[in-house]
Amino acid sequence: MAASGARTFLGVRLWAPCCQPYTTTPHFVSLRKTPTNNGQRFLFSTSTRAHYAKPAPKKGVAPVEQKALLGRPSNNLKIGILGVPNIGKSTFFNALTNSSVPAENFPFCTIDPSEARVEVPDTRFSWLVERYQPEKVTPAYLTVIDIAGLVRGAAQGEGLGNAFLSHVRSVDALFHLCRGFDDPGVMHVDGSVDPVRDLETIHDELLLRDMDWLEKIHQEYKVVANRLGSGNGGTPAEKKKKEDFATIEKCLAWVEKGNDIRTGDWTNQEIEVINGQYLLTAKPMIYLVNISEHDYLHLSRNPHPAIKRVQDWIDQHHPGDLLIPFSGSFENQLALFNESPEDKQTVLDDASQQVGSTITSALPEIIVKGREALSLQQFFTAGPGEVRAWTTRKNTLAPQAAGVIHSDFERGFIMAEVMKMDDLKELGSEAAVKAAGKYHSKGKDYIVEDGDVIYFKFNVTNKKK
Repeated sequence: MAASGARTFLGVRLWAPCCQPYTTTPHFVSLRKTPTNNGQRFLFSTSTRAHYAKPAPKKGVAPVEQKALLGRPSNNLKIGILGVPNIGKSTFFNALTNSSVPAENFPFCTIDPSEARVEVPDTRFSWLVERYQPEKVTPAYLTVIDIAGLVRGAAQGEGLGNAFLSHVRSVDALFHLCRGFDDPGVMHVDGSVDPVRDLETIHDELLLRDMDWLEKIHQEYKVVANRLGSGNGGTPAEKKKKEDFATIEKCLAWVEKGNDIRTGDWTNQEIEVINGQYLLTAKPMIYLVNISEHDYLHLSRNPHPAIKRVQDWIDQHHPGDLLIPFSGSFENQLALFNESPEDKQTVLDDASQQVGSTITSALPEIIVKGREALSLQQFFTAGPGEVRAWTTRKNTLAPQAAGVIHSDFERGFIMAEVMKMDDLKELGSEAAVKAAGKYHSKGKDYIVEDGDVIYFKFNVTNKKK
């Protein structure tokens, strides 16, 4: 299936044009010899660079600029768990990531953030593994951070607020957790359970911190802009501040009206400036309501009042944001059976039979939606050596997606041979996809889509400059 002179390993084709040999040799490292690799394997890396799509314009057609994304231009992004103290953040973190961080009944049990990775459930990936029966399997992961609880006044330093807000700054999206269970044995820092009050506390503190930061930056940039005036003087750094001043001023006016940065309509140039400020309200957010096990099991028949209140608040202040109810206590019990999927399914079946409706874990949906909130997607390489999910941000071009595998793949990119997952599943094999005319060769302007199965062709002929 590979071109003449091609070498295929782990679903990635190491290829040179038939008409000319390699003029440089790719770097290899020695590994266990197998029938497919002859004792050699290409050295992969995990580049964190991300490039957004700028497809080549067709003649006579004005190029359409892709909308830039808020957030760090990276493929290795993190999502944090945020909320007030004693609402089940660490319990949720333990269940989600199969960890064992302390989850005690007193405020600020968590001080230093905990970090763990969780596998992203994906039926497409599971199908590829079943189809190819590879020697090695590498799924996609979501990195999750457990952040200590914030209290009212955190922006002014209350409750170790300055340190905790810096932890929020270090993540790229947020699971905003609020408490919907009433348990006299679990104290609340405000004395009562009120999820909407807790939501507003967190939002106010994030907004106040952004406001303080933007006021400081606005004053600094304003001094430089006034001093330089309309002239062309100043250092490159000063000129950049002068250029960015209008965007900073616009952002400050926006948050002073009580708006999150993520809800604004920003140009690509403005987004580039905003991304350099790491603003807290620019981060995408998913709302999670932690309810009791009993309420979760009977949710289909008895809607929970806390969930309705939170949904009404979201519809009023952040329409379109996602809300997912779950039970930390129930998920923690299910996590005890992580090593035995059959036993876990038995627990779910028993619970379903008990309440008369289908009960499932909420964690798979939470993980997938968290990944989507980060604007991440995955493409696959597949073969008998390895089936692997590779992570990119949306709107990534094919050469830069190839660079996630190895920088030489990007530098010597020739083309990407692409199969759509639905076509491969329907037809059953690469040969059948080709025979149906659904095997596509894509160039440098191809925007990689979520779920693509890709074989890259590349040739490095010059030394890296």
